[in-house]
Amino acid sequence: MEEAQRRALRRGRARLVAALRVAPLWDPLEDRGLFTRPMVEELQSAGSRGEQARQLVIDLETRGKQAFPIFLSILRDTGQGDLADMLIEECERLQAPPQLVDLRPVELDLRGEKRNKTVNFPERLSIPVQAESERPGRPPAPAWGSAVDKRNSDLVYKLKADPCGHCLILNNVHFSRDSDLSTRDGSNVDCEKLEKRFKALRFNVLTRQDLQAEEMVSELQKLARQDHRALDCCVVVILSHGCQTSHMQFPGGIYGTDGKPIPIEKVVNYFNGTNCPSLRGKPKLFFIQACGGEQRDRGFVVDCDSPGNEAPGGSLESDAAPFQTPAGNVDEPDAVASLPTPSDILVSYSTFPGFVSWREASRGSWYVEMLDSVLEQYARSEDLLNMLLRVSNAVSAKGRYKQIPGCFNFLRKKFFFMCK
Repeated sequence: MEEAQRRALRRGRARLVAALRVAPLWDPLEDRGLFTRPMVEELQSAGSRGEQARQLVIDLETRGKQAFPIFLSILRDTGQGDLADMLIEECERLQAPPQLVDLRPVELDLRGEKRNKTVNFPERLSIPVQAESERPGRPPAPAWGSAVDKRNSDLVYKLKADPCGHCLILNNVHFSRDSDLSTRDGSNVDCEKLEKRFKALRFNVLTRQDLQAEEMVSELQKLARQDHRALDCCVVVILSHGCQTSHMQFPGGIYGTDGKPIPIEKVVNYFNGTNCPSLRGKPKLFFIQACGGEQRDRGFVVDCDSPGNEAPGGSLESDAAPFQTPAGNVDEPDAVASLPTPSDILVSYSTFPGFVSWREASRGSWYVEMLDSVLEQYARSEDLLNMLLRVSNAVSAKGRYKQIPGCFNFLRKKFFFMCK
């Protein structure tokens, strides 16, 4: 969706919330492919008519390039053409070019004896204006973040290899009875999305399912010990239950299926410049879908333009587990005690340290859903940090309980994915 269309929806939100009749919209929205049936049902569960309208307008911004014109068409088909006209007017107003300053000569007020004399100015030169079709062709300036911009920038990681790197996905769904950790329904949805997404971003993807802590450590070490000299990047994705742990650098821990925690900082430091020399100077990206603790964030009251929808009923779960002090063979403190400051590392967390991370059985986690959607729409034009801001903004707008993703960024340059 174009930025002017997004801004038109935001500027018209108050009137849409006040006047939009949502009941006639549900079937056309599904029939025209803007929303799936589960998405429609979630919108219907948002609360009152006004709350449903508010969430619909917010979600429209994430539904692709054709969402705006299709929504206008549905409004007209359901007898709400006045709202469609209002949005078009807002969009045209935002797209209107700035008015040109009139530079024609004006008469001067001359002082003294020349006051009453007529001052003659030369005729304005007549400059013929070529028609657009007659002008010599000139390529448009490249958009910021385009391939041209990336090639010319000194502060951008160069990704030339194909595949550009390895992507390891550790997906823990089923946990042992002794662990007291529940089955993570919906995690396979996350896993399938990210497998497809990172393959499309030119990564060699390897998935490992339901690993105990020692097995997770083994897979991570195996990847870190590979020769990455011919590659440009490395990605690690962990989908599991999580908890708070004592830490020196990166907060939080993730659980193996046996209920034993592994500190995130230990996971990250397998790949730093000391332990993985072939990745020195190359970006190492970690995406963690797990709780950072047990706190449930109910948010705080904001102005009327902010989302106020209720959480979907029935299938909302968290990946939280109680705080545990690291113990045992999988999280020895001396593994990180004398490491250098990390560089070329980014760790993206699904939630703020200490808080839960929400997941739905049918659609997967909020974080992965929005990460996949943002990568699909913006990976060709925007750098990773900008896209993660979009993910945080989108996730923070969901649900009765709130969630805010964030990252620890030690990258030295901008990172742009390679897209097929």
